[in-house]
Amino acid sequence: MNISYLVTSNLQMATPHGVLFPWDVLSKGGSSLDAIEKGATVCEVQQCDGTVGFGGSPDEDGETTLDALIMDGRTMNVGAVGALRRVKSAISVARHVLENTKHSFLVGELATQFALQMGFKEESLVTPDSKKLWMRWHNEDHCQPNFWMNVQPNPNEYCGPYRNLDTLVKHRKPQKKTMIVDRFNHDTIGMVAIDKNGDVAAGTSTNGAKFKIPGRIGDSPIPGCGAYADNTVGGAAATGDGDVMLRFLPSFLAVEEMRRGASPNRAARTAIERIASHYSDFSGAVIALTNDGEYGAACHGIKSFPYVVQDNNREMSEVITINCS
Repeated sequence: MNISYLVTSNLQMATPHGVLFPWDVLSKGGSSLDAIEKGATVCEVQQCDGTVGFGGSPDEDGETTLDALIMDGRTMNVGAVGALRRVKSAISVARHVLENTKHSFLVGELATQFALQMGFKEESLVTPDSKKLWMRWHNEDHCQPNFWMNVQPNPNEYCGPYRNLDTLVKHRKPQKKTMIVDRFNHDTIGMVAIDKNGDVAAGTSTNGAKFKIPGRIGDSPIPGCGAYADNTVGGAAATGDGDVMLRFLPSFLAVEEMRRGASPNRAARTAIERIASHYSDFSGAVIALTNDGEYGAACHGIKSFPYVVQDNNREMSEVITINCS
């Protein structure tokens, strides 16, 4: 294969300038894995939309934690980290899990200890902006909205700590405020790349849902949910309401649909429709890329969704926006 391909999501990275960094790796003959790591790293440093990297999406304790995944479609190997604390380079730590361990997924405080062993720097992921965001949510909005249910005190009105309602009468009143899923809350950098050797890789990086319950991990770092890659077919990546999307393995499903002969657009649409048939109000999108360079995407619950494509046949990357209705 002489042509390289790159498809990426995230509204801030979906610009000709944003995609230059990972494309530079591919255009100079670098590997798809290197391109995925470079692209996600750029988004982590730029704090894309406040939903990737440090200083965004504080949990209900005010701490930012990170999730990331990188998958090698040649070996079908995976490296992932979840709820990574006090280390900024989540995608690079995931790459070390891929290349320096026989494991696939490390989480929480012990993922941090692994990162320190690999030479990463320990530093706070909290910034003045994320602290201000958390203080307003906690002190002015009384922890509304949040992700609790069937607990006491009433999570629709009060902050925790909470306790189980099993021994009490359960109140199933709807929340006064719902958690809005949009680019500033649940967005993820998701990328699929094919290098000159035809090797496919995919990856994600995110700081997760805003005001999540500490310890929560969404779809982004889970293989087949946040991203999936297979040299014999292609790859896919997903973004959106991770707590819902992870139940349906949308990236895996999109790749399997392409294996059966579906176009990337149709494959992504099948994955999205599977979720929507159970959760009609979810918000999310899937991008897909075949190993011969055909690409597509589908979305639900938002007005439109942009993604960016680059290959050797284009002088500049192309931003494609699809209608989600």
